[in-house]
Amino acid sequence: MKKKRVLVTGGSGFLGSHLCERLLEEGHEVLCVDNFYTGRKDSILHLMDNPHFEIIRHDVTFPLYVEADEIYNLACPASPIHYQFDPVQTTKTSVHGAINMLGLAKRIKAKIFQASTSEVYGDPAVHPQTEDYWGNVNPIGIRACYDEGKRCAETLFFDYHRQHGLRIKVGRIFNTYGPRMAMEDGRVVSNFVVQALRGEDITVYGKGEQTRSFCYVDDLVEGIFRLMEHTPDEFTGPVNLGNPLEFSILELAQEVIDLTGSVSRIVFKPLPSDDPMQRKPDISLAKRALGWEPRTPLREGLVKTVEYFQRVLKTA
Repeated sequence: MKKKRVLVTGGSGFLGSHLCERLLEEGHEVLCVDNFYTGRKDSILHLMDNPHFEIIRHDVTFPLYVEADEIYNLACPASPIHYQFDPVQTTKTSVHGAINMLGLAKRIKAKIFQASTSEVYGDPAVHPQTEDYWGNVNPIGIRACYDEGKRCAETLFFDYHRQHGLRIKVGRIFNTYGPRMAMEDGRVVSNFVVQALRGEDITVYGKGEQTRSFCYVDDLVEGIFRLMEHTPDEFTGPVNLGNPLEFSILELAQEVIDLTGSVSRIVFKPLPSDDPMQRKPDISLAKRALGWEPRTPLREGLVKTVEYFQRVLKTA
C-alpha cells in the first residue's frame, strides 16, 4: 500500500486514538488534530515518539490549512453528557467542522471519511436499521444537537460529492466500546464498568429493556479502514458499522457484574428524554461491500475493557 499522509480530526478521542494507531501500523504518516474538549493526551501518549505522528491543537469549527492525501473526520463529542453540555457548539462542530474539512478536501483533492452515527436514525420505527431508513428524530429535543448535526454533515458530504465530485465515504457508527473510553463520559459500558469496579450502584435508566448493539473498538476501526481503503471511489456509503447482536441494557449490567465479581446493586432511574428504545444495525451492506463483520464477542471485549479500567483506577 502506498504511504500516505493522513489527517485525523478528533484523533485523541476514544475512537480517533485507535484509528491513528492503526494508520501508523499500516505505514502511513498521521496528523492528529484535536481541541481536547473530550479527547485526552493520555490516549495518544504512546504515539508521541513515533516520527510519523504529529499533533495539532485545533478546533475544526475554524478553517485548517494543511496538506494530506486523506482525511478522517471524527471530531465531535459523542456521548450525551458531553454533547448536551454545550449543544450549540456541538451543532457547530458537526456542521461547521464538516464544511471546513470538506473545503480542505476540495482544495487539496483528498478523499474524506465522515464519522456519522446510528443517532441519525433517532428512536427508530424500523428494526433493525438499514441505510435506506430515513430515521425518526425529534428535531427540537435535547439530543437533536448531535442527531441533526450529524444528519446535516451527511447532507453536506453528499452535496459536495454531487456538486464538486469530491471522493467521500460515510460510515454510520453504532455503539462502540473498549479501552481508552473516558471514565466519566456517560456512555453505558464505561459507566457500568467503573461503577462495578468501585462497588457503586449501577444506574439503569427505565426498566433496562431498551436495547443496544455493542461493537468492540478494534472491529469498528477495521470496518472504517476497509470502507476508506478497500472500496472503489463510486462506493460512498452511507454504510452501517456496528455489531448486529442485540442486548438489553439490563443484560449488559448483569454481564458486567458477573465479569467483575462486583457487589454493586442495580438501581433504576427515569428514562432520559428521547432515549431510543431499540438500536440494532443491519450490516448486510458492510458484509457485501467491505467483506466486514465484527469478530469480538461481547464478553471477550468486556474483559479487555474491564482490564483497562482496572489499570486506570489503580493510577487515579
